[in-house]
Amino acid sequence: MKYSAKNKLKLLTAIFTVIISLGSAQAQDMWTLQQCIDSTMVKNKKLQIKKNETFISSQREKEVKSNLLPKLSVNGDYKYYTDLPTQLMPLSVFGGPEGQFREAQFGVQHNINANVALNMALYNPEIFGAIKKSKIASEISNLSYQKSKEDIYFEVSYYYYNAQIVKNQIQFIQNNLTNSKKLLKVVELLNEQLLLTKTDVDKVKLQLQQLKTNKLVAENKYQQILNGMKLLMGVELKQEFTIESKVNFKKTTNYQLQKTINTQMNEVQNRLLSADIATLQRSRYLPSVYLYGSYGTMGYGYTESPNEFLNFYTVGFLGVKMSYSLFNGTTTLKKINQKNIELENNELQKELLIDQNEVQIENAKLQMSIANELVVSGELQIELAQSVYEQVLRQQKEGLVNITEVLLADSALRTAQQAYISAIVDYYKADLELRKLTGNI
Repeated sequence: MKYSAKNKLKLLTAIFTVIISLGSAQAQDMWTLQQCIDSTMVKNKKLQIKKNETFISSQREKEVKSNLLPKLSVNGDYKYYTDLPTQLMPLSVFGGPEGQFREAQFGVQHNINANVALNMALYNPEIFGAIKKSKIASEISNLSYQKSKEDIYFEVSYYYYNAQIVKNQIQFIQNNLTNSKKLLKVVELLNEQLLLTKTDVDKVKLQLQQLKTNKLVAENKYQQILNGMKLLMGVELKQEFTIESKVNFKKTTNYQLQKTINTQMNEVQNRLLSADIATLQRSRYLPSVYLYGSYGTMGYGYTESPNEFLNFYTVGFLGVKMSYSLFNGTTTLKKINQKNIELENNELQKELLIDQNEVQIENAKLQMSIANELVVSGELQIELAQSVYEQVLRQQKEGLVNITEVLLADSALRTAQQAYISAIVDYYKADLELRKLTGNI
């Protein structure tokens, strides 16, 4: 089948597009640590809940402030008196004797009342205190959200580092499987030539089976870690993705000590308790003052002939009222005493946080120091173990050492490889912990 130049160009373009798309799909499957963190910050459901809580807190603050706005209400009622209220009239008003009364009923059967009522707090120590506390509560909510972001960052990073360790384990095991299969062929050949016993062959076969089992266990563990990461990142469980396996060692710089979120939250909590005490103190000595008023109409109706009527009369007033508690059974004083104790405990908690932080920072630095030493020594150990393995392998081919020596050298190489990767990851974990403790995440 012949193709024209134009068709060939179209075919090459289509093939090139498919190759690019396949390459892109493969690249998208590989997630860096930063990509995992970015996805988590956007899709993690815990963070979304915390973010909604900060919005609720801001709305609660606005709700408290709205108590200072005037309140207007429309009221209306209708009454039909089957029996009019009875009043006692003193006869002395009409020139009669003192101390004698006559029953009298006033009013009409139909009463209609409609008005617009106003009520506004001019000064209320509890309302102003609640406004101040709501602002502080919003700060606490925002700090709690930041704390959740920090914890999620920390958790995803830990998952990622653990996944890197296991992924490298799998790669090491795969390499060792390849070497063991090659070794098995050599050993079987030497056995056929009666240069090695069947026991030597069985030793290699046993190692091969152990490596296969170890690989299966490591792959299962790796998938479990990835599933945990997917949950944190808000990624569907069925979505396939993997992480970078290469772990590059790079020493980090010293971090400047800053206030941690825990310390900031403790300080804001201290302000909240102080605001509670101040509000209670003001409510003991200051009155509450309100402006109130009403404007409307009152209607009176009479239905008996021949004097039926229904008349309406305008009614309006403005007033100021004051409320002051002379004695409430020392309830407020007891509340103040409780808050003072809570404030003292909060100060002690702050000191405890500082002390704990100092110890944890020192421990993290020690962990980084020992991990750094293990990385340096691990590089040398891998070189030596690789050299020993190659020498033993050559000696075994020449019949100078037995198969046990080869297996021991192989095991030493695997141990050195794994120790090196673990040391690098331990260094980064300690660095992550130090950044968190010094407020640098």
